[in-house]
Amino acid sequence: MQYREYTSPLGNILLQCNDHALTGLWLDRELPGGVNSEEPLLLRAQAWLDAYFRGENPVLDLPLEPEGTAFQKEVWQILLTIPYGSSMTYGEIAARLGRRMSAQAVGGAVGRNPIALMIPCHRVLGVKGALTGFGYGLERKKQLLDLEKIPYRE
Repeated sequence: MQYREYTSPLGNILLQCNDHALTGLWLDRELPGGVNSEEPLLLRAQAWLDAYFRGENPVLDLPLEPEGTAFQKEVWQILLTIPYGSSMTYGEIAARLGRRMSAQAVGGAVGRNPIALMIPCHRVLGVKGALTGFGYGLERKKQLLDLEKIPYRE
């Protein structure tokens, strides 16, 4: 694994990749070993973040390889379909899975997303657009929603 630190308006972000895909994007994690990798994939991820935090809608053309269960990966695939500036509810994601699934189970999978921002878990809201949990805090979720001009209810 290789790592790169990125300083964002939300605080420190840690990027992680293997030899062929991005495997992690977390806030508030320390850089293992203290050395920023110059791996081209991590530099491309950093460029994506630069554009995103400028308020642009950058094309996500990076290979992603999140580690999780089959169910979590299904949920994360749906998150990838939520367009920039849009949102979806936990219930809508459960319905899209096409089988009896609770919004709470979906919430659990959303909360375990290892590639935050790029797999846009912040675009998932509660019923009628209610602002709901975010592993990195509601203030950060508000910042991301405001950046993308996504309406929400507090």
